[in-house]
Amino acid sequence: MDLQSATGTLSALAHEGRLAVFRLLVEAGREGLSAGEIARQLDVLPNSLSANLNILNHAHLVTSRRDGRSIIYAAAYAQMAGLLAFLMQDCCGGRPEVCAPITELANRAACCPA
Repeated sequence: MDLQSATGTLSALAHEGRLAVFRLLVEAGREGLSAGEIARQLDVLPNSLSANLNILNHAHLVTSRRDGRSIIYAAAYAQMAGLLAFLMQDCCGGRPEVCAPITELANRAACCPA
């Protein structure tokens, strides 16, 4: 990931509603959730959810697939892991023990490839 991509990804997450959607999808795992279920769980209006999902999709933070009449959204774990790796690229000036807890979190994120 480069600086421009990281900026776009972070910008997409820099909104309370979009961050809530993304965190819910991370929690849901690879199976994802339908747009209707996301709206119900977060108590958001469909038009607001649609706008937020479009922004997250444009930042490559979510994937979508059709399942009958529903669209199922899931977190894009590879993009999330790429962002974490970019943020930690030169972690701690050569002192990896300082970043060990963060590295452990990033490694756990890699367990859920989409």
